[in-house]
Amino acid sequence: MRIKRFYTITKTLLQHGLDEWIPQRFLPWYMQFLKMCLFWMRNRYPDRPRGERLRLALEALGPVFVKFGQMLSTRRDILPPDIANELTLLQDKVQPFDGEQASEIIRKSLGLGSLDELFSEFETKALASASIAQVHAATLRTDGDKVVVKVIRPNIADTITADIELMRAFAIIAQRLLPDGKRLRPVEVIEEYRKTIIDELDLMRESANGIQLARNFENSHSLYVPHIYADYCRTNVLVMERIKGIPVAEVDTLKELGVNLKLLAERGVEVFFTQVFRDSFFHADMHPGNIFVDATNPEDPRYIAIDFGIVGTLNKEDKRYLAENFVAFFNRDYRKVAELHVDSGWVPFNTNIDEFEVAIRTVCEPIFHKPLAEISFGQVLLQLFNTARRFNMVVQPQLVLLQKTLLYIEGLGRQLYPQLDLWQTAKPFLENWMKEQVGFKAMYNKIYSNFPFWTEKMPEIPDLVYDSLKQVKLLPEKQRIWFEHQAKLQKQSRKSQFYTMLGSTFFIASLLLPLHNLHWGYTIGSGLVGVGLWIRAYLYHAK
Repeated sequence: MRIKRFYTITKTLLQHGLDEWIPQRFLPWYMQFLKMCLFWMRNRYPDRPRGERLRLALEALGPVFVKFGQMLSTRRDILPPDIANELTLLQDKVQPFDGEQASEIIRKSLGLGSLDELFSEFETKALASASIAQVHAATLRTDGDKVVVKVIRPNIADTITADIELMRAFAIIAQRLLPDGKRLRPVEVIEEYRKTIIDELDLMRESANGIQLARNFENSHSLYVPHIYADYCRTNVLVMERIKGIPVAEVDTLKELGVNLKLLAERGVEVFFTQVFRDSFFHADMHPGNIFVDATNPEDPRYIAIDFGIVGTLNKEDKRYLAENFVAFFNRDYRKVAELHVDSGWVPFNTNIDEFEVAIRTVCEPIFHKPLAEISFGQVLLQLFNTARRFNMVVQPQLVLLQKTLLYIEGLGRQLYPQLDLWQTAKPFLENWMKEQVGFKAMYNKIYSNFPFWTEKMPEIPDLVYDSLKQVKLLPEKQRIWFEHQAKLQKQSRKSQFYTMLGSTFFIASLLLPLHNLHWGYTIGSGLVGVGLWIRAYLYHAK
């Protein structure tokens, strides 16, 4: 299966002419010769622009590659405009599958004789189509609500599984052969990605994620989550409120409507940090195809999020370390950043703090108080990777989703309001969050939240205290008995060893006596004494 999928990937890349992007000087002669031999894999789209060829190749290869293209589409700071514009089409304009087939899947999954039983209207033509699923517009018969019906592409799980297995095989090879293999932990990263994308195939899980996110942002002025009709959701079908919003990538439209883009960009940062640090539950697939803008009031815009298949969570330790790192970073306390990395185990405990502090300052200081438009994040990331390699920084697989989401958010901010000062926008939020986690107020909130538990356990405390004191009183006697028992065991062990050695001596003697022409009785007697001593040793050992 892996070999077949590897062949398919190679064939697709060559047939779309993507090999032409590699300079000839980087291809050894044997690779050039091999490419000449694969004559049936010639470029079939020589007249198409390079961006379109890349998009078509990623579409042909399936969901894993489309996801990669979606992430790249937000990085207009590191991609040429023609490629970025084409990759934007991967967000919701992937080639859809047959609408009649989708209707049949929906009907069977919901146990309907006909779609007319549930929908008064159903559009067979897909409203939007992405890598894993597509959506169709519909109207509920019961109350006339306008909805969209999301349906998973048929047989998509097999393609995803094959891609993940192939990626895992390459990761194993890379981890063994590359100098940075163990530090980068590619196998763990791929395993984390596998769990994430497999979860995305379960729309029941997505519906639960959407309901949770909606509860977290109930009555929010920053983010709206559409209503999900949980009664009509199945593993491969999801029914959700149809929203009216402007795709966040249509910046020109937002400007024409007079939308306050500065406020919108700042709210994007606020929404991200609220999800991560307040809720520990964040939308981890925030590419422009999943984010819309409610511009009903242009001076008070808010986001509308869809597609909750991929969400991330953080445990208390990682969340605390991340928040402290961000705050120290925003305060330019690079010494604190270096110490936190050591304390958290992200770099070895014997790392030279002074050198690590200097390295972090060298990378981060030049980008402070600059708007997004003036920051080359491609260059910053390259420097961070070099710093990580120099100090043996271990990749944290549990943070990969967060890092990907942060790249999405930064890309959106760059498109909406390039003058945004990301650091000054995020700093007050994080400082307030830290104040809530540390100090008297945090202690009071923790005691208050645990008060019902302690109220229930309070009557048991006197008995527990009495039992504990009683055990303390009896402790010296128990220790004396334990020491006597240990001394007895040691004495038995010494006797067992003594009789074992003595028995071995007599048994060896029984083997040597015949060499000296002594009576056979001495031989038998010596052997029997040796066996007897061994039995005695065993009895001591078994006591």
